[in-house]
Amino acid sequence: MVEVKPAVKLTYEDYLKTPDDERWELLNGELTMAPPPTTTHQRVAKRLLVRLDAFVEERGLGEVFVAPTDVVLSDTTVVQPDVLFISTEQAHAITRENVRGAPTLAVEVLSPSTASRDWRDKLDLYAEHGVKEYWVVDPDAHRIWIMTLEGDRFQEVGTYGADDTLTSPTLKDFTLNLAHIFNSPAHGRESKT
Repeated sequence: MVEVKPAVKLTYEDYLKTPDDERWELLNGELTMAPPPTTTHQRVAKRLLVRLDAFVEERGLGEVFVAPTDVVLSDTTVVQPDVLFISTEQAHAITRENVRGAPTLAVEVLSPSTASRDWRDKLDLYAEHGVKEYWVVDPDAHRIWIMTLEGDRFQEVGTYGADDTLTSPTLKDFTLNLAHIFNSPAHGRESKT
């Protein structure tokens, strides 16, 4: 991960000048570029997206998006959660170009180069800007942590492993068998190279 630390805080206008062929985020005025995600990361993100989207669509609860969707939390903070849900009550935040304001649910799938940022920086930023529910997904450890906003901080409400069925406090009646999220493809084993 490459970090560009400016002498002054950069803004959304500066962020818009970053190359389109690279994935950037703006965290409290600092530009951060993330390397391309691994196939394991993408597989897990895709499976979460598919199941969340089907649940949300079927019930008319709002919309689900996948990275790279810009979420403009402030003029100095623009993030791209791996998966995000915007409830119908927050639909006004969805513009043609981006989402303006906190998503109802933000999901970050950890990569070795982004794990500390997802656990530290984004945890604080999502709480500060009012994200109601935050999932941190570790595709290597086959674990998902779910946190909900209590006041101005997140409180962990559940930790789920590959043999568990996840439930969401925000999405009533949503359940997810994590064996379907974390299992390897039937056609062969993953290579770590």
